[in-house]
Amino acid sequence: MRLRIRHETSYRYAQVVHASYNEARISPAETPNQFTLEHRVEIEPVANIYRYRDYWGSRVHAFDIHHEHQALAVIGTSVIETAQRSPSLDDSVGWEAVNAPGLIDRFLEYLAPTSATAAGPDIRAAAGDLRREATPAAALQALGTWIRESLEYQWGVTSVSTTATEALSVGHGVCQDFAHIALAALRSAGVPARYVSGYLYPQTDDDDVIGATRRGESHAWIEAWVGDWHPFDPTSGFPVAERHVLVARGRDYSDVAPLKGIYQGGSSHELDVSVELTRVA
Repeated sequence: MRLRIRHETSYRYAQVVHASYNEARISPAETPNQFTLEHRVEIEPVANIYRYRDYWGSRVHAFDIHHEHQALAVIGTSVIETAQRSPSLDDSVGWEAVNAPGLIDRFLEYLAPTSATAAGPDIRAAAGDLRREATPAAALQALGTWIRESLEYQWGVTSVSTTATEALSVGHGVCQDFAHIALAALRSAGVPARYVSGYLYPQTDDDDVIGATRRGESHAWIEAWVGDWHPFDPTSGFPVAERHVLVARGRDYSDVAPLKGIYQGGSSHELDVSVELTRVA
């Protein structure tokens, strides 16, 4: 699929802001199955942009504004081509491979809990059930079923600061919460896992219509090491394939937030996020 993606984040401050310092992670990644044909990031008010890759390999656009302003907009526009694929799990890898000391040392950062993925009693119990599956691949399949039975997708119940344990106790959440719970359970079971941010072009009856635009949001899924890094979408249950556009990876949402920063001035602000995905080929 070839998709045009427009992601705009805007802030309107209650009072004048004298300076702000920001990082944007809205640039699609380059992978063997995903190719960036066009990409640009625009800042309003205009600012000089410093580009780099962070510790996790994600592309970052950093910028700061040193004059008074009362609004800020960050607009990322991309044209992406994704390859058709059907990711398959490798059932031949056993738990001994996941338990290997060398692997634990190599992926320690994807095994350690974060503040968002610390496991409560229910998640630890689910992790114990996962360890009783025949293979890590079987555990990953069982995990998806358990999460979707335990959590109902509902917007507005949780926030970006909600932890995996809190979301599970509420029983409702969004893709970020599904991903955090999956990470917490897998890490508690000793399976390295990382958070992935990006976009999902939804499946509808008019998928073949070139020029069809979908309004959506950023999407989140995970990658688990089950012999190799395998992408897994606990929210939709769909294979991570040509409809998914990968942007960034990290330990949890805080590592891949589309826009974050600090500012000096007003004490409150209004936030608006708009994502449009258009199929162009």
